[in-house]
Amino acid sequence: MIKAWLDFPILELFAVLSTLYATTGAVIVIASFSPATVVRMRRVEGVVAPFSGAVGVLFAFLTGFLANDITDRNRQAARAVQSEAAELRNIYAVSHASVSDMASLRSVVAKYVSALVKDEWPAMAQDQKARSPAPAYDALLREVSDPQIAQTAGGAVQTALLNAAVGAGRARSERLALASDRTIDAKWILVLILGVVTQISIGLVHLKRVGAQITALTVFSIAVVIALGLIGLQERPFSGDIRVEPGPLAELTKIAAQ
Repeated sequence: MIKAWLDFPILELFAVLSTLYATTGAVIVIASFSPATVVRMRRVEGVVAPFSGAVGVLFAFLTGFLANDITDRNRQAARAVQSEAAELRNIYAVSHASVSDMASLRSVVAKYVSALVKDEWPAMAQDQKARSPAPAYDALLREVSDPQIAQTAGGAVQTALLNAAVGAGRARSERLALASDRTIDAKWILVLILGVVTQISIGLVHLKRVGAQITALTVFSIAVVIALGLIGLQERPFSGDIRVEPGPLAELTKIAAQ
């Protein structure tokens, strides 16, 4: 359920949050001032304002922890893409600086980068697996492992190429792992429930005047919808409206075309 909600487009994602907290807020107001329940609610009258603050602090802390987990994952995803592109760029740079002609190596790298950008990236955004990058990466490893490179360009050049190719593969594995990583549903459910509990605590300290209660619940609910909505948009680092783009890798395709 949580995963399906987080996969919604931006408008639907905010609409679900708005509906949830508008409904719970309305229920609290009706329960507080409806003739059928007002007598019972007056029995708990007198709850002081700091009570809602204590619940609100707990909600804020857990929301902060959730946001930190998600934003840290997005930072790691951006670093993985940058690292992957940097290692592949190193292969280009070393191949051009070498005394021997490495046009075949650059061709293999170009095919690999094309497979990443055109095949793997769209598939990754849909939680699917692309088939073309793995064979392309194997071809890259075979190319940089060719003993002829050491003979014609030197062992240091081949070592640099091997290290860059292995580094690019490691960064790709990290990127794919982050793409499939998700915050456990229990964390989201806990934060959403605590938002409702905070609404209840606000309602309990505003049982005398309906206008004050509606205003307090409205302001809090708007803040919750905005905060949780923006956090939810970043749940998937490589898809959705807020995502890590393949820009550094796409730039390599332009270099390969030159």
